Amino acid sequence: MSVVHQLSPGWLLDHLSFINNINYQVHQHHEPCCSRSEPSTSLHLDSMSSFGSSAKFIASDSTTKPENDDGGSCEVFIQQYIFRSELFDITKPYITSAVHKECQQNNENEDLMNGVKKEISISTLGKKRKRCAVFNQGELDAMEYHEKIRGLILDGSSQIIQEGLKSGFLHPLSEKRDKCNESIALPLDTCSLSELCEMAKHLPSLNEIELLTLQLVENDMSVTEQDLFSRIVENNSNFTKMITLMGQKYLVPPKSSFLLSDISCMHPLLNCKKTYDVIVMDPPWQNKSVKRSNRYSYLSPLQIKQIPVPKLAAPNCLVIIWVTNRQKHLRFVKEELYPLWSVEIVAEWHWLKINSTKMLLNFKKITNSGEFVFPLDSPHKKPYEGLILGRFQGKTALPLRNMLPIPDHKLIVSVPCTLHSHKPPLAEVLKDYIKPDGECLELFARNLQPGWTSWGNEVLKFQHVDYFIALESRSRLGF
Repeated sequence: MSVVHQLSPGWLLDHLSFINNINYQVHQHHEPCCSRSEPSTSLHLDSMSSFGSSAKFIASDSTTKPENDDGGSCEVFIQQYIFRSELFDITKPYITSAVHKECQQNNENEDLMNGVKKEISISTLGKKRKRCAVFNQGELDAMEYHEKIRGLILDGSSQIIQEGLKSGFLHPLSEKRDKCNESIALPLDTCSLSELCEMAKHLPSLNEIELLTLQLVENDMSVTEQDLFSRIVENNSNFTKMITLMGQKYLVPPKSSFLLSDISCMHPLLNCKKTYDVIVMDPPWQNKSVKRSNRYSYLSPLQIKQIPVPKLAAPNCLVIIWVTNRQKHLRFVKEELYPLWSVEIVAEWHWLKINSTKMLLNFKKITNSGEFVFPLDSPHKKPYEGLILGRFQGKTALPLRNMLPIPDHKLIVSVPCTLHSHKPPLAEVLKDYIKPDGECLELFARNLQPGWTSWGNEVLKFQHVDYFIALESRSRLGF
Protein backbone atom coordinates (compact mmCIF):
# COMPACT_ATOMS: atom_id res chain seq x y z
CA MET A 1 0.00 0.00 0.00
CA SER A 2 1.30 3.45 -0.86
CA VAL A 3 -1.31 5.49 1.04
CA VAL A 4 -0.11 6.07 4.60
CA HIS A 5 -2.85 8.53 5.57
CA GLN A 6 -5.92 9.83 3.79
CA LEU A 7 -7.41 13.07 5.07
CA SER A 8 -9.81 15.59 3.61
CA PRO A 9 -6.98 17.71 2.08
CA GLY A 10 -5.40 14.70 0.39
CA TRP A 11 -3.01 11.80 0.88
CA LEU A 12 0.35 11.07 2.45
CA LEU A 13 2.10 8.53 0.23
CA ASP A 14 4.98 6.14 0.82
CA HIS A 15 6.55 5.74 -2.61
CA LEU A 16 9.29 3.38 -1.43
CA SER A 17 6.79 1.06 0.26
CA PHE A 18 4.73 0.95 -2.94
CA ILE A 19 7.74 -0.24 -4.93
CA ASN A 20 8.82 -2.82 -2.37
CA ASN A 21 5.31 -4.23 -2.02
CA ILE A 22 5.55 -5.25 -5.67
CA ASN A 23 6.45 -8.91 -5.86
CA TYR A 24 10.03 -8.46 -7.06
CA GLN A 25 10.80 -12.16 -6.86
CA VAL A 26 12.65 -13.86 -9.68
CA HIS A 27 11.99 -17.62 -9.78
CA GLN A 28 14.55 -19.87 -11.41
CA HIS A 29 13.60 -23.50 -11.95
CA HIS A 30 16.18 -26.29 -11.92
CA GLU A 31 15.30 -29.91 -12.61
CA PRO A 32 18.23 -32.10 -11.62
CA CYS A 33 16.07 -35.21 -11.48
CA CYS A 34 13.56 -34.56 -14.19
CA SER A 35 15.74 -33.58 -17.11
CA ARG A 36 19.42 -33.83 -17.94
CA SER A 37 19.20 -32.31 -21.37
CA GLU A 38 20.80 -29.01 -22.12
CA PRO A 39 18.35 -26.12 -22.15
CA SER A 40 17.52 -24.71 -25.53
CA THR A 41 15.58 -21.53 -26.05
CA SER A 42 12.83 -21.56 -28.64
CA LEU A 43 10.72 -18.77 -30.07
CA HIS A 44 7.28 -19.68 -31.27
CA LEU A 45 3.97 -18.14 -32.13
CA ASP A 46 0.69 -18.59 -30.36
CA SER A 47 -1.08 -21.44 -32.15
CA MET A 48 -4.28 -19.50 -32.75
CA SER A 49 -2.63 -16.42 -34.25
CA SER A 50 -2.03 -15.55 -37.87
CA PHE A 51 0.17 -12.46 -37.73
CA GLY A 52 -2.77 -10.31 -36.73
CA SER A 53 -3.07 -7.67 -34.04
CA SER A 54 -3.85 -10.34 -31.47
CA ALA A 55 -0.83 -12.50 -32.29
CA LYS A 56 1.59 -13.34 -29.48
CA PHE A 57 5.33 -13.70 -29.72
CA ILE A 58 6.34 -16.07 -26.90
CA ALA A 59 9.83 -16.71 -25.62
CA SER A 60 10.11 -19.95 -23.71
CA ASP A 61 12.70 -22.36 -22.34
CA SER A 62 12.10 -25.95 -23.42
CA THR A 63 13.39 -27.32 -20.11
CA THR A 64 11.39 -24.98 -17.87
CA LYS A 65 8.00 -26.08 -16.61
CA PRO A 66 5.15 -23.57 -16.38
CA GLU A 67 5.64 -21.66 -13.16
CA ASN A 68 2.18 -22.53 -11.90
CA ASP A 69 2.99 -26.20 -12.23
CA ASP A 70 4.73 -27.26 -9.03
CA GLY A 71 4.66 -30.92 -9.94
CA GLY A 72 7.73 -33.12 -10.11
CA SER A 73 10.94 -32.57 -8.23
CA CYS A 74 11.90 -29.16 -9.65
CA GLU A 75 14.06 -27.08 -7.37
CA VAL A 76 13.07 -23.42 -7.39
CA PHE A 77 15.56 -20.72 -6.50
CA ILE A 78 13.88 -17.48 -5.43
CA GLN A 79 15.76 -14.19 -5.61
CA GLN A 80 14.08 -11.26 -3.85
CA TYR A 81 14.85 -7.65 -4.80
CA ILE A 82 14.06 -4.40 -2.97
CA PHE A 83 14.49 -0.84 -4.14
CA ARG A 84 17.43 1.06 -2.68
CA SER A 85 16.05 2.98 0.29
CA GLU A 86 18.85 5.57 0.22
CA LEU A 87 17.27 6.94 -2.96
CA PHE A 88 14.47 8.25 -0.72
CA ASP A 89 16.73 9.60 2.04
CA ILE A 90 15.98 13.30 1.80
CA THR A 91 16.75 14.70 5.23
CA LYS A 92 17.44 18.31 4.37
CA PRO A 93 16.10 20.87 1.89
CA TYR A 94 17.43 20.97 -1.65
CA ILE A 95 18.35 24.60 -1.04
CA THR A 96 20.83 25.82 1.58
CA SER A 97 19.79 28.05 4.45
CA ALA A 98 22.00 30.88 3.15
CA VAL A 99 20.25 30.93 -0.18
CA HIS A 100 16.92 30.52 1.56
CA LYS A 101 17.63 33.53 3.81
CA GLU A 102 18.45 35.60 0.74
CA CYS A 103 15.20 34.47 -0.86
CA GLN A 104 13.35 35.51 2.29
CA GLN A 105 14.87 38.99 2.18
CA ASN A 106 13.93 39.30 -1.48
CA ASN A 107 10.35 38.21 -0.85
CA GLU A 108 9.98 40.70 1.98
CA ASN A 109 11.05 43.54 -0.30
CA GLU A 110 9.04 42.54 -3.37
CA ASP A 111 5.50 43.38 -4.25
CA LEU A 112 4.62 40.13 -6.03
CA MET A 113 1.78 41.65 -8.03
CA ASN A 114 3.60 44.66 -9.50
CA GLY A 115 5.74 44.21 -12.57
CA VAL A 116 8.19 46.98 -11.74
CA LYS A 117 11.93 46.67 -12.02
CA LYS A 118 13.68 45.21 -9.01
CA GLU A 119 17.30 44.79 -8.13
CA ILE A 120 17.69 41.32 -6.64
CA SER A 121 20.74 40.23 -4.75
CA ILE A 122 21.37 36.49 -5.16
CA SER A 123 23.80 34.60 -2.98
CA THR A 124 25.06 31.24 -4.23
CA LEU A 125 27.91 29.30 -2.62
CA GLY A 126 29.17 32.43 -0.89
CA LYS A 127 29.49 34.45 -4.11
CA LYS A 128 27.27 37.49 -4.60
CA ARG A 129 26.20 39.04 -7.80
CA LYS A 130 23.49 41.48 -8.71
CA ARG A 131 21.23 41.70 -11.66
CA CYS A 132 18.38 43.91 -12.71
CA ALA A 133 15.31 41.79 -13.21
CA VAL A 134 12.14 42.71 -15.01
CA PHE A 135 9.34 40.26 -14.38
CA ASN A 136 7.93 39.10 -17.67
CA GLN A 137 4.29 38.17 -18.08
CA GLY A 138 4.97 34.49 -17.45
CA GLU A 139 6.65 35.24 -14.12
CA LEU A 140 3.82 37.55 -13.11
CA ASP A 141 1.28 34.86 -13.98
CA ALA A 142 3.24 32.35 -11.92
CA MET A 143 3.25 34.69 -8.93
CA GLU A 144 -0.48 35.23 -9.22
CA TYR A 145 -1.11 31.48 -9.44
CA HIS A 146 1.15 30.84 -6.45
CA GLU A 147 -0.75 33.34 -4.34
CA LYS A 148 -4.01 31.57 -5.18
CA ILE A 149 -2.87 28.14 -4.03
CA ARG A 150 -0.39 29.14 -1.31
CA GLY A 151 -2.92 28.99 1.51
CA LEU A 152 -4.27 25.68 0.26
CA ILE A 153 -0.76 24.18 0.23
CA LEU A 154 0.04 25.46 3.72
CA ASP A 155 -3.20 24.47 5.44
CA GLY A 156 -3.59 21.10 3.76
CA SER A 157 0.02 20.03 4.10
CA SER A 158 0.09 21.03 7.76
CA GLN A 159 -2.74 18.59 8.55
CA ILE A 160 -1.21 15.78 6.51
CA ILE A 161 2.32 16.23 7.87
CA GLN A 162 1.12 16.42 11.47
CA GLU A 163 -0.72 13.13 10.97
CA GLY A 164 2.46 11.61 9.57
CA LEU A 165 4.40 12.76 12.64
CA LYS A 166 1.79 11.40 15.04
CA SER A 167 1.87 7.98 13.39
CA GLY A 168 5.65 7.87 13.33
CA PHE A 169 5.91 7.72 9.54
CA LEU A 170 7.72 11.07 9.58
CA HIS A 171 10.41 11.65 12.20
CA PRO A 172 11.94 14.70 13.87
CA LEU A 173 15.50 15.26 12.75
CA SER A 174 16.96 14.20 16.12
CA GLU A 175 15.37 10.76 15.78
CA LYS A 176 16.90 9.91 12.42
CA ARG A 177 20.51 9.90 11.35
CA ASP A 178 21.23 12.53 8.75
CA LYS A 179 22.57 10.81 5.64
CA CYS A 180 22.50 13.84 3.42
CA ASN A 181 26.28 14.05 3.23
CA GLU A 182 26.71 10.44 2.15
CA SER A 183 27.30 10.03 -1.55
CA ILE A 184 24.98 7.71 -3.44
CA ALA A 185 26.50 5.76 -6.31
CA LEU A 186 23.95 5.60 -9.10
CA PRO A 187 24.03 3.03 -11.93
CA LEU A 188 26.17 3.94 -14.89
CA ASP A 189 24.09 4.82 -17.92
CA THR A 190 25.79 2.23 -20.07
CA CYS A 191 22.62 1.36 -21.95
CA SER A 192 21.01 4.56 -23.18
CA LEU A 193 17.43 3.56 -23.87
CA SER A 194 16.50 6.75 -25.68
CA GLU A 195 19.47 6.33 -28.03
CA LEU A 196 18.43 2.73 -28.66
CA CYS A 197 14.98 3.97 -29.66
CA GLU A 198 16.61 6.34 -32.12
CA MET A 199 18.67 3.47 -33.53
CA ALA A 200 15.51 1.40 -33.93
CA LYS A 201 14.30 3.71 -36.67
CA HIS A 202 17.14 2.46 -38.86
CA LEU A 203 16.49 -1.23 -38.28
CA PRO A 204 14.90 -3.26 -41.10
CA SER A 205 11.13 -3.15 -41.05
CA LEU A 206 9.52 -6.14 -39.37
CA ASN A 207 6.39 -5.78 -41.47
CA GLU A 208 3.62 -7.99 -40.06
CA ILE A 209 5.75 -9.42 -37.26
CA GLU A 210 5.94 -6.00 -35.64
CA LEU A 211 2.29 -6.42 -34.69
CA LEU A 212 3.14 -9.25 -32.30
CA THR A 213 3.23 -9.04 -28.55
CA LEU A 214 6.32 -10.40 -26.85
CA GLN A 215 5.42 -12.47 -23.78
CA LEU A 216 8.12 -13.15 -21.21
CA VAL A 217 8.15 -16.81 -20.24
CA GLU A 218 11.81 -17.45 -19.52
CA ASN A 219 13.20 -16.71 -16.08
CA ASP A 220 16.14 -14.68 -17.41
CA MET A 221 15.73 -13.75 -21.04
CA SER A 222 18.24 -12.05 -23.29
CA VAL A 223 16.50 -9.89 -25.87
CA THR A 224 17.75 -7.97 -28.84
CA GLU A 225 16.76 -4.49 -29.83
CA GLN A 226 14.65 -5.92 -32.63
CA ASP A 227 12.82 -8.14 -30.13
CA LEU A 228 11.60 -5.11 -28.19
CA PHE A 229 11.06 -2.29 -30.62
CA SER A 230 7.61 -2.13 -32.21
CA ARG A 231 6.27 -4.78 -29.82
CA ILE A 232 4.48 -4.58 -26.51
CA VAL A 233 6.29 -6.77 -24.01
CA GLU A 234 4.13 -8.55 -21.44
CA ASN A 235 4.81 -10.35 -18.18
CA ASN A 236 1.54 -12.09 -17.43
CA SER A 237 2.98 -14.25 -14.67
CA ASN A 238 2.73 -13.74 -10.91
CA PHE A 239 6.47 -13.25 -10.55
CA THR A 240 9.09 -10.85 -11.77
CA LYS A 241 11.00 -11.60 -14.94
CA MET A 242 14.51 -10.39 -15.67
CA ILE A 243 15.50 -9.38 -19.17
CA THR A 244 18.95 -8.56 -20.50
CA LEU A 245 19.24 -5.81 -23.09
CA MET A 246 22.62 -4.73 -24.45
CA GLY A 247 24.30 -6.45 -21.50
CA GLN A 248 22.16 -4.62 -18.93
CA LYS A 249 19.62 -6.39 -16.68
CA TYR A 250 16.15 -5.02 -16.03
CA LEU A 251 13.37 -6.27 -13.74
CA VAL A 252 9.88 -6.59 -15.23
CA PRO A 253 7.29 -6.82 -12.42
CA PRO A 254 4.36 -9.24 -12.57
CA LYS A 255 1.22 -8.43 -14.54
CA SER A 256 2.89 -5.55 -16.33
CA SER A 257 3.53 -4.65 -19.94
CA PHE A 258 5.54 -2.01 -21.75
CA LEU A 259 6.48 -0.59 -25.10
CA LEU A 260 9.99 0.80 -25.54
CA SER A 261 9.82 3.40 -28.31
CA ASP A 262 9.72 7.09 -28.98
CA ILE A 263 6.75 9.16 -30.07
CA SER A 264 7.24 8.22 -33.73
CA CYS A 265 6.62 4.51 -33.00
CA MET A 266 3.43 4.38 -30.94
CA HIS A 267 1.49 2.27 -33.43
CA PRO A 268 1.87 -1.01 -31.45
CA LEU A 269 -0.35 0.53 -28.76
CA LEU A 270 -2.98 1.24 -31.39
CA ASN A 271 -2.57 -2.10 -33.14
CA CYS A 272 -3.61 -3.94 -29.98
CA LYS A 273 -7.08 -2.38 -30.32
CA LYS A 274 -7.16 -1.84 -26.58
CA THR A 275 -8.56 1.25 -24.89
CA TYR A 276 -7.73 2.46 -21.41
CA ASP A 277 -9.76 3.75 -18.47
CA VAL A 278 -6.84 5.78 -17.08
CA ILE A 279 -4.11 7.53 -19.05
CA VAL A 280 -1.36 9.25 -17.06
CA MET A 281 1.38 11.15 -18.80
CA ASP A 282 4.43 13.15 -17.78
CA PRO A 283 5.54 14.88 -20.99
CA PRO A 284 9.10 16.19 -21.34
CA TRP A 285 8.12 19.85 -21.24
CA GLN A 286 10.30 22.34 -23.00
CA ASN A 287 12.11 24.78 -20.68
CA LYS A 288 15.37 26.69 -20.43
CA SER A 289 17.06 24.39 -17.92
CA VAL A 290 16.43 21.35 -20.12
CA LYS A 291 17.93 23.18 -23.09
CA ARG A 292 21.00 24.17 -21.10
CA SER A 293 21.60 20.82 -19.42
CA ASN A 294 20.74 18.65 -22.44
CA ARG A 295 19.70 15.93 -19.97
CA TYR A 296 16.86 14.70 -22.12
CA SER A 297 14.99 15.63 -25.25
CA TYR A 298 11.79 17.60 -25.00
CA LEU A 299 8.64 17.81 -27.09
CA SER A 300 7.09 20.85 -28.67
CA PRO A 301 3.38 21.61 -28.08
CA LEU A 302 2.67 20.44 -31.63
CA GLN A 303 4.30 17.06 -30.95
CA ILE A 304 2.35 16.63 -27.71
CA LYS A 305 -0.88 17.34 -29.57
CA GLN A 306 -0.10 14.44 -31.91
CA ILE A 307 -0.24 11.85 -29.12
CA PRO A 308 -3.27 9.69 -30.07
CA VAL A 309 -5.09 9.97 -26.75
CA PRO A 310 -8.62 9.90 -28.30
CA LYS A 311 -7.80 6.55 -29.95
CA LEU A 312 -6.38 5.10 -26.73
CA ALA A 313 -9.07 6.38 -24.37
CA ALA A 314 -12.11 4.33 -23.36
CA PRO A 315 -15.40 6.15 -22.72
CA ASN A 316 -15.05 8.43 -19.67
CA CYS A 317 -11.33 7.69 -19.53
CA LEU A 318 -9.59 9.66 -16.78
CA VAL A 319 -6.76 11.59 -18.42
CA ILE A 320 -4.08 13.01 -16.09
CA ILE A 321 -1.12 15.16 -17.09
CA TRP A 322 1.78 16.17 -14.87
CA VAL A 323 2.47 19.83 -15.50
CA THR A 324 5.39 21.99 -14.42
CA ASN A 325 4.70 25.29 -12.68
CA ARG A 326 5.08 27.31 -15.86
CA GLN A 327 1.75 28.96 -16.56
CA LYS A 328 2.41 28.62 -20.27
CA HIS A 329 2.19 24.86 -19.95
CA LEU A 330 -0.87 24.99 -17.69
CA ARG A 331 -2.73 27.21 -20.16
CA PHE A 332 -1.68 24.99 -23.05
CA VAL A 333 -3.17 21.90 -21.38
CA LYS A 334 -6.36 23.63 -20.30
CA GLU A 335 -7.06 25.79 -23.32
CA GLU A 336 -5.59 23.83 -26.25
CA LEU A 337 -4.63 20.23 -25.51
CA TYR A 338 -7.65 18.95 -23.59
CA PRO A 339 -10.20 20.63 -25.92
CA LEU A 340 -8.37 19.11 -28.91
CA TRP A 341 -8.61 15.64 -27.30
CA SER A 342 -12.26 16.13 -26.23
CA VAL A 343 -11.21 15.97 -22.58
CA GLU A 344 -13.18 17.97 -20.04
CA ILE A 345 -11.20 19.30 -17.06
CA VAL A 346 -12.61 18.08 -13.75
CA ALA A 347 -9.90 18.87 -11.18
CA GLU A 348 -6.43 20.20 -10.51
CA TRP A 349 -4.28 18.46 -7.89
CA HIS A 350 -0.90 19.28 -6.44
CA TRP A 351 2.04 17.05 -5.53
CA LEU A 352 3.91 18.46 -2.53
CA LYS A 353 7.47 17.23 -1.92
CA ILE A 354 8.63 17.00 1.68
CA ASN A 355 11.67 15.80 3.60
CA SER A 356 11.62 12.48 5.38
CA THR A 357 12.42 14.28 8.64
CA LYS A 358 10.87 17.32 10.20
CA MET A 359 13.48 19.94 9.42
CA LEU A 360 13.05 22.74 11.93
CA LEU A 361 16.61 23.27 13.17
CA ASN A 362 18.94 25.80 11.56
CA PHE A 363 16.40 26.49 8.85
CA LYS A 364 14.85 29.97 8.69
CA LYS A 365 11.43 29.38 7.32
CA ILE A 366 8.90 31.76 5.89
CA THR A 367 6.09 29.26 5.50
CA ASN A 368 5.75 28.00 9.09
CA SER A 369 6.40 24.60 7.59
CA GLY A 370 10.06 23.66 7.26
CA GLU A 371 9.39 20.21 5.77
CA PHE A 372 9.31 21.29 2.13
CA VAL A 373 12.24 20.42 -0.11
CA PHE A 374 12.19 24.03 -1.33
CA PRO A 375 10.90 27.10 0.50
CA LEU A 376 7.29 27.56 -0.50
CA ASP A 377 7.85 31.16 -1.54
CA SER A 378 11.18 30.63 -3.25
CA PRO A 379 11.30 32.62 -6.50
CA HIS A 380 13.45 29.93 -8.11
CA LYS A 381 11.91 26.56 -7.35
CA LYS A 382 8.64 25.52 -5.80
CA PRO A 383 8.14 22.37 -3.68
CA TYR A 384 5.04 21.38 -5.62
CA GLU A 385 4.01 20.24 -9.08
CA GLY A 386 0.58 20.13 -10.66
CA LEU A 387 -1.68 17.45 -12.10
CA ILE A 388 -4.55 18.31 -14.44
CA LEU A 389 -7.34 15.70 -14.39
CA GLY A 390 -9.97 15.41 -17.08
CA ARG A 391 -12.58 13.04 -18.48
CA PHE A 392 -12.56 11.95 -22.10
CA GLN A 393 -15.84 13.01 -23.66
CA GLY A 394 -15.85 10.93 -26.81
CA LYS A 395 -18.87 10.19 -28.93
CA THR A 396 -19.50 6.99 -26.97
CA ALA A 397 -19.25 8.56 -23.50
CA LEU A 398 -21.59 6.88 -21.04
CA PRO A 399 -23.07 8.08 -17.72
CA LEU A 400 -20.63 7.56 -14.86
CA ARG A 401 -21.63 4.78 -12.48
CA ASN A 402 -20.16 3.57 -9.19
CA MET A 403 -17.52 6.29 -9.31
CA LEU A 404 -17.20 9.24 -6.96
CA PRO A 405 -16.95 12.76 -8.37
CA ILE A 406 -13.35 13.92 -8.43
CA PRO A 407 -12.68 16.67 -5.87
CA ASP A 408 -10.63 19.70 -6.81
CA HIS A 409 -7.30 20.83 -5.32
CA LYS A 410 -6.35 17.64 -3.54
CA LEU A 411 -2.81 17.32 -2.19
CA ILE A 412 -0.50 14.36 -2.75
CA VAL A 413 2.24 14.65 -0.13
CA SER A 414 5.29 12.41 -0.31
CA VAL A 415 9.05 12.20 0.08
CA PRO A 416 10.34 12.40 -3.51
CA CYS A 417 12.83 10.03 -5.00
CA THR A 418 16.25 11.53 -5.65
CA LEU A 419 16.07 10.17 -9.20
CA HIS A 420 14.95 12.81 -11.66
CA SER A 421 11.30 12.57 -12.72
CA HIS A 422 10.48 9.48 -10.63
CA LYS A 423 6.87 10.45 -9.92
CA PRO A 424 4.82 9.05 -7.00
CA PRO A 425 2.36 6.22 -7.79
CA LEU A 426 -1.24 7.24 -8.44
CA ALA A 427 -2.92 3.83 -8.56
CA GLU A 428 -4.28 3.87 -5.00
CA VAL A 429 -5.37 7.51 -4.92
CA LEU A 430 -7.32 7.01 -8.16
CA LYS A 431 -9.11 3.78 -7.28
CA ASP A 432 -12.32 5.53 -6.14
CA TYR A 433 -12.58 7.48 -9.39
CA ILE A 434 -12.22 4.68 -11.93
CA LYS A 435 -14.07 1.47 -12.50
CA PRO A 436 -12.74 -1.68 -10.83
CA ASP A 437 -10.13 -3.57 -12.85
CA GLY A 438 -9.85 -0.69 -15.29
CA GLU A 439 -7.13 -0.72 -17.93
CA CYS A 440 -4.34 1.73 -17.05
CA LEU A 441 -1.75 3.33 -19.32
CA GLU A 442 1.23 5.53 -18.46
CA LEU A 443 2.84 7.56 -21.22
CA PHE A 444 6.43 8.84 -21.00
CA ALA A 445 6.99 6.33 -18.20
CA ARG A 446 10.41 5.50 -16.77
CA ASN A 447 9.33 2.59 -14.60
CA LEU A 448 6.78 -0.23 -14.63
CA GLN A 449 3.80 -1.05 -12.39
CA PRO A 450 1.71 -4.20 -12.02
CA GLY A 451 -1.60 -3.85 -13.80
CA TRP A 452 -0.34 -1.02 -16.02
CA THR A 453 0.89 -0.70 -19.57
CA SER A 454 3.84 1.70 -19.76
CA TRP A 455 5.24 3.47 -22.79
CA GLY A 456 8.28 5.67 -23.35
CA ASN A 457 11.76 5.83 -24.81
CA GLU A 458 13.19 5.27 -21.30
CA VAL A 459 10.44 3.05 -20.01
CA LEU A 460 12.88 0.59 -18.34
CA LYS A 461 15.21 3.22 -16.89
CA PHE A 462 14.31 2.79 -13.21
CA GLN A 463 13.85 -0.97 -13.61
CA HIS A 464 17.62 -1.36 -13.97
CA VAL A 465 18.76 -4.01 -11.51
CA ASP A 466 21.37 -1.64 -10.04
CA TYR A 467 18.59 0.46 -8.51
CA PHE A 468 17.64 -2.61 -6.48
CA ILE A 469 19.32 -4.63 -3.73
CA ALA A 470 19.30 -8.42 -4.04
CA LEU A 471 18.39 -10.07 -0.77
CA GLU A 472 19.62 -13.50 0.23
CA SER A 473 18.17 -16.06 -2.15
CA ARG A 474 16.35 -19.17 -1.00
CA SER A 475 15.25 -22.38 -2.60
CA ARG A 476 12.37 -24.79 -2.27
CA LEU A 477 11.48 -28.13 -3.79
CA GLY A 478 8.33 -28.47 -5.84
CA PHE A 479 5.96 -31.38 -5.25
